[in-house]
Amino acid sequence: MSHVEEDSSPQSLAELARRHGLRPAIARPGFIAYLRQLWERRHFVLTYATSRNVSKYSGSALGQLWQVITPLLNAAIYYVMFGLILGGSKNIPNYPAFLLTGMFVFTYTQRTVTAGAKSISGNLSLIRALHFPRASLPLAYTIQELQQLVISMGVLLVIVVITGESPSWFWLMIPIVLLLQTMFNVGAGLILARMGSSVRDLNQLLPFIMRTWLYASGVFFAIHDKVVNSAGLPEWVATAMYLNPAASYIEWMRDILIHGHTPPQMVWLSCLFWAVFALIAGFWYFWRAEDRYGRG
Repeated sequence: MSHVEEDSSPQSLAELARRHGLRPAIARPGFIAYLRQLWERRHFVLTYATSRNVSKYSGSALGQLWQVITPLLNAAIYYVMFGLILGGSKNIPNYPAFLLTGMFVFTYTQRTVTAGAKSISGNLSLIRALHFPRASLPLAYTIQELQQLVISMGVLLVIVVITGESPSWFWLMIPIVLLLQTMFNVGAGLILARMGSSVRDLNQLLPFIMRTWLYASGVFFAIHDKVVNSAGLPEWVATAMYLNPAASYIEWMRDILIHGHTPPQMVWLSCLFWAVFALIAGFWYFWRAEDRYGRG
């Protein structure tokens, strides 16, 4: 009897499975193999993102228009508060375009990171029912937000022209900025997705973190003017704020849309660094826990 029990122990069964080439269904594949599996499921990722976009506003009267109305309403509120009441528009030419550019660019990152944090914990039934690379979910959420951003950017370009700016060759750099920002957003979303799958209180803390990040990214004010000229703080404080990834992408977009020149070297190097670093670190960090998502 004891011999049978010994043979039926979890250790002996696991050894038997290994001897015959069996492995757990949710075993983590190698990193390169994992990326290959993601690429093979690219159509699922795109379809899932598109279907979420369609269903998100299907129950409202204005439908997809809310993708543009929401950031515009937020920008209008911030314009009254920061531009008129607090006088933030006094030293900034074309403050409406300045503010809207900051709002649309920051909102893209904010929404992607927030959605990424819920992408695993909010899809446990799907994860437990089907076997697929779990990174497909935060990737789909990023694509969903990118699809919404394309519409918002079209509105932004119209507003920039209406407020007095002329299209220029620098506008051809817009896809480059958005590509780098999307790379950063994917990496950040993957990191927050893993953290959100185990730290349940993260979704409660994120609104406060995002609000602090919003105020520190120069959405409502020119960083150098506010920090150095108005507050009298050292130059390095403004430099550190520009190295904030959200501030870097906002600054680059403003330089090509409103100011009509390429950004300082520090800004585009910061954008490039954060895009590459976040993408690599995000995939690696998320992949390390691939076999633990959906447990518990």
